[in-house]
Amino acid sequence: MSVLAVGLSHRSSPVALLERVALNGETRAKAVEEMVGAESVNEVMVVSTCNRTEIYADVDAFHGGVSAITELLSWHTGVPLGELSEHMYVHYEERAVQHLFSVTCGLDSMVLGEGQILGQVRDALKSGQETGSVGRVLNDLGQRALRVGKRAHTETHLDHAGADMVSFGLTVALRHLGLGPTGGNELTADRTVQTIGATPPVGCPMSAAAGDTHHAPGLARATAGPLEGMRVLILGAGSMSALSANTVARQGAATVIVANRTRERADRLAECLTEAYEGVAARSVPFSDAAATLPAVDLVISCTGAQGLVLTADAVAAATADRTRPLVFLDLALPHDIDLAVRDLPAVRLVDIEDLRQAATLGGGTGTGRGGVLELVRDIVDEEVAEFRSVRRAAQVAPTVVALRAQARGVVEAELSRLHGRLPEDLDDRTREEITRAMRRVADKLLHRPTVRVKELAAAPDGESYEAALRELFDLDDTTITAVRPAQEKA
Repeated sequence: MSVLAVGLSHRSSPVALLERVALNGETRAKAVEEMVGAESVNEVMVVSTCNRTEIYADVDAFHGGVSAITELLSWHTGVPLGELSEHMYVHYEERAVQHLFSVTCGLDSMVLGEGQILGQVRDALKSGQETGSVGRVLNDLGQRALRVGKRAHTETHLDHAGADMVSFGLTVALRHLGLGPTGGNELTADRTVQTIGATPPVGCPMSAAAGDTHHAPGLARATAGPLEGMRVLILGAGSMSALSANTVARQGAATVIVANRTRERADRLAECLTEAYEGVAARSVPFSDAAATLPAVDLVISCTGAQGLVLTADAVAAATADRTRPLVFLDLALPHDIDLAVRDLPAVRLVDIEDLRQAATLGGGTGTGRGGVLELVRDIVDEEVAEFRSVRRAAQVAPTVVALRAQARGVVEAELSRLHGRLPEDLDDRTREEITRAMRRVADKLLHRPTVRVKELAAAPDGESYEAALRELFDLDDTTITAVRPAQEKA
């Protein structure tokens, strides 16, 4: 079994194409079901975010796996195979493992080191576990990737080396309000990522968005940040929306309005903001009233995960007809939530994923002093890839060891059967049992050291040669070894 990664990201593809290949909802469920059912594909995990769509798979054959996955991705997204191939990257075995580990650490993100991808990989793994598309191979890989991501953020200063996607998006959006870097009000990683008082109450959607750290709940006073006094509309109530709400509240927003298709989730998010931040007026509105709220706000952040537009240009035009001050939309969704045609409206500014990609490219995608931190993170990735490789190679030799022991048991049992037929008939049962146990112990002891040693040697770069030598020396049947593998994987 081999690990395969097939994907497109902001590094390889224009945002317009990423929108078209995004796998969400029923499309994702159907695509994954058919991929797992395809020949050569055993397991599938999909990581689909605003920056990437990646499919990780356990496959029996490289070419068969790539063909099955790309053809089904093309079929379910409607993107021609030739267009996909032009922007798609493929990684296999160790390179696929290294890519996933790097992605989970934030090394491949639009904003280097952002921490949201760790939660997105966790969600992808959980989804695959629940649907059954993730088995032993990808579960082990996914769990290891989460461990690598946590190590990167706890053992280095990666969190302080750069902002998360929401913070970076707000930094770019603020420039349209005259509050960008030239005004000295840029959101920095330190100001945005650090918790400045209370952590949202347990059970609040913001607590999941904020990470795994738990502190005693309580009121925190919002800082006099660059959003001081502003009125913000949040479209959506998922993890990204909760992170956005938490960030704008910490940065001094006076009013936060939440609109979501499920009103209860919007109510809960607004309630959490009120409980967590003193001086922040938070409330929810029906999703259908979102456009009517536009005249009263300065900034709109949207990340709903909807498959169609949430706000059309006509709706925005009607709501901003008498507006003189700028209304800024920060659209973090993929596909777009906000109609791109709003760019033509006089009092409207739109910042979307493509704008952020260009801003990150112009800024080099890195921050001051990051070089040493990123090298530390890459060292962690390399170390974990090597360890994962060793564990995998040791596991791959296990069926050969099982087959060898089975062969030895067969020989012992055959000899015992022949021997018992020649022993005196009056020999008592206790003596017969002792003879049986002695012969089995001799075989086990003779095999113990060689089998332990071959597992150790299998972890070495040329470990496959030791397994091959074992097969050759003991004339082990490939059919028997192959039959052992499925049982090993289900164990």
